[in-house]
Amino acid sequence: MPHLLFRGLQPEQLREAAAPLAEELAVICDCGTDNFTMDCLHTTSVFGGTGARSFPFVEVSWFERGSEVRDKFAAAVTAQLAKLGLTEIEVAFRTYREDSYYIDGQPCG
Repeated sequence: MPHLLFRGLQPEQLREAAAPLAEELAVICDCGTDNFTMDCLHTTSVFGGTGARSFPFVEVSWFERGSEVRDKFAAAVTAQLAKLGLTEIEVAFRTYREDSYYIDGQPCG
């Protein structure tokens, strides 16, 4: 945790960015790099009845860490994807409540 879902980029692009991104995010979140799950989702965008290229969109699911950490996190994700030549990168956060998150049937909070 956090879980990052990437759309609008190829798996090869995520593979290139994953390690340096995890290292940077670990510093920001004060945790280990093994805390991050990164998945590249295949999506097919449709615009005007034809196929269209998806823009880079990253959904971050996590326990809230405050606006300062959130801002740094979003900036780090954006900067790493920009290094791949991507533009118009959007990052959105989905916040879980610890008492509503279970691991092996046990609540975290």
